[in-house]
Amino acid sequence: MFSVEELERIDRAQQIIGYTFKNQQLILSAITHPSAAEGKPVQYSYERLEFLGDSVLGVIVAMAAFEKFKDLDEGGLTRIKVALVAGSTLSDVAHELGFTDIIIFGDSEVGTGKRGMHSALENVYEAVVAALYLDGGFNVAREFISRTLLPRMTREIAAKPENPKSMLQEQLQTEGITPTYKLVETQGPPHDRTFVSAVFAGMQSLARGVGRTKKESESRAAAQALKQLEQQRKAEAKAEAKAAKKAEKDRKRARKDARRAKPADVPEIPIAEPVAAAVPESQVG
Repeated sequence: MFSVEELERIDRAQQIIGYTFKNQQLILSAITHPSAAEGKPVQYSYERLEFLGDSVLGVIVAMAAFEKFKDLDEGGLTRIKVALVAGSTLSDVAHELGFTDIIIFGDSEVGTGKRGMHSALENVYEAVVAALYLDGGFNVAREFISRTLLPRMTREIAAKPENPKSMLQEQLQTEGITPTYKLVETQGPPHDRTFVSAVFAGMQSLARGVGRTKKESESRAAAQALKQLEQQRKAEAKAEAKAAKKAEKDRKRARKDARRAKPADVPEIPIAEPVAAAVPESQVG
């Protein structure tokens, strides 16, 4: 069923992960780059697993942060989660684990010098999480994440938002809105893809971003949304300042006009002469 090379990669992956898969196709798919699965069904590369792994990873990291830092508010917890599931963090962890040597690339990607290695490492980590979840359940996936990723979870990364997605989420949550992201376009062949993502506030599209990975495109979409929201905020502040200045100018003009105005002439009311009381003729003489 598997080639000698595939069996060697599967064996090495299981050693790194510390888990023996009942369904070895899951772990093989998790370490297979799309360029090595061209012409095959999509489940033979890590693409579908990566999608599921992203969600499982987010839940486990959020739970860990919530339980560990009981005094942090939503903003601090969000910053921790975003920092840990960031592509750069996952790529570093996957490299340290040794995934660099077990990812199966196709000839088209090998010919480029594996320039997509950074994003491949990130995607493989997420795909491995999904494979563990499907093969062994939630606790197995959580044990792997706890051992490999959660040691990087510290209070310091909650200090301030540095990731555009985290910054945008904090800004919108003040209005009770949680931003969502949608992949709207994929360009190029599997070994040289470009992703286009849009960020939404409810049903309103805020901005789009382009990147070599889905996470990069989402980050750039968030950065663009932040830029546009800042421009909008400045425009609104400028309009409010202009309106306040005009209102103050109008008040000063009204006060000035009031001081210059002359009192209106009051018409004289003639004073009637007193009228003598009439005396009956019977009382005269």
